[in-house]
Amino acid sequence: MPRIPLPATREDLTEDAQREVWDRVVSGPRGRVVGPLRAAIHAPDLARAWSALGESLRFGTSLGKRLAELAIIVTGRRWSAQVEWFVHARAAAEAGLEPEIIAAIRDGRPPRFTEPDDAVIYDYARLLLRDGNVPDDLHARVTQRFGVKGVVELTALVGYYSMVAMTLNAHGIPLPEEAPLPLAAPPEGLFDQPPPE
Repeated sequence: MPRIPLPATREDLTEDAQREVWDRVVSGPRGRVVGPLRAAIHAPDLARAWSALGESLRFGTSLGKRLAELAIIVTGRRWSAQVEWFVHARAAAEAGLEPEIIAAIRDGRPPRFTEPDDAVIYDYARLLLRDGNVPDDLHARVTQRFGVKGVVELTALVGYYSMVAMTLNAHGIPLPEEAPLPLAAPPEGLFDQPPPE
């Protein structure tokens, strides 16, 4: 159950600034106000900045959709963010990530990657989320493969989607379509991802 009011339509908003953010989001690449933006819109300045950052990272990253969605589902799984997983596991599949990899990440099994880029993105996101940092050699590998811009975007993706996950979880934002929970969350703490095979 939501812990705060979550506007479902533009008419649910009480401030002009909220309606301005709503209109901007609806006319952008998202096409609708969903998920954490339904909470953030209570603070219009936050929602405006949040939406711009999210659009840049989700739709404009140099990493490409497949790798971005891989980093997002690793992040969503770490936080057991049901809505984040629900949305982005589908997006990852649509971007070409194999169902076996998605299932392994969901279940906490070591994923078997056939693409070296997938493995390095997974490991970077996993270790950043686990330790709050990454080893020098892994940072260097990601930087060599994707450039400084890529490693900065990857780090920002993990951070941004951690904020999304916390917002979804803390405010009890429900799954769309009354879907069943896709993730089994640990009773306490965060979900640990194993290294890839």
